[in-house]
Amino acid sequence: MNSPDRMQHQRVLRISCPDRPGIVHAVTGVLAGAGANITESQQFGNADSEHFFLRLQFSGGPSSEDLARALRQVEAEFGMDVALDTVGRPVRTIIMVSKAGHCLNDLLYRQGAGQLPIEVAAVVGNHPDLAPLAEFYGVDFVHVPVTEGTKAEAERRITGLVESLNVELVVLARYMQILSPELCRRLHGRVINIHHSFLPSFKGAKPYHQAHARGVKLIGATAHYVTPDLDEGPIIEQDVARVTHQFRTSDLVSLGQEIEARTLSHAVRWHAEGRVLLDGDRTVVFR
Repeated sequence: MNSPDRMQHQRVLRISCPDRPGIVHAVTGVLAGAGANITESQQFGNADSEHFFLRLQFSGGPSSEDLARALRQVEAEFGMDVALDTVGRPVRTIIMVSKAGHCLNDLLYRQGAGQLPIEVAAVVGNHPDLAPLAEFYGVDFVHVPVTEGTKAEAERRITGLVESLNVELVVLARYMQILSPELCRRLHGRVINIHHSFLPSFKGAKPYHQAHARGVKLIGATAHYVTPDLDEGPIIEQDVARVTHQFRTSDLVSLGQEIEARTLSHAVRWHAEGRVLLDGDRTVVFR
């Protein structure tokens, strides 16, 4: 396993492009010619979308600016989307919440413990209930109330925060408001949501109560990118647990919250580590 100190001196290169022979050879040839040493390599060719995905970690080589220039020829030749970053760089993030604090608490704890490569610039809540939790972790809390008449203004404030705080990722940690299609498109690929996996069944309030009434035997959670199609964005991670007739509603709620927090933290970490690449309505996750 790579030590944290060593990881800080590595960079990560992510590439997606139409699939054809010679992609890996061309990219690794550029890195080798620049004196870089590849330490981790993962690739996937999707026969359905006819797209190819590549994630490389490497050490050494020239500056990122010089390397980007060196890659331009193969980038143009293969029609590549290229992203280059430093391994372990904290991703500027805001976490949006309502009243439930289990996902927020988990994310802030993991960030403070060095388990998530994110830097939480602010917690934004449409209710003030979780301000004390954010304060406990030393993170600014911004109250942005949302009503039917103020939704547009609230989204303008959120957009302003994203821009002024140089935010790269928005995490909806049980944020119980629907983002407008315009905001979803503006932040495409940069907003992660978490919800129970009962959908499309048991919509609305108290889904675990509805599930208990129907005697479900499996509960779970889904973390996905947000799109204008409600709760139908590209899935990053899912998790489930079996339950029995002995479980009370409170047991389902407690277990469900554990699964939601764990699933969301996995999705946020993989996104921040540059391990998630979009493939249309799906994702490629190099774990």
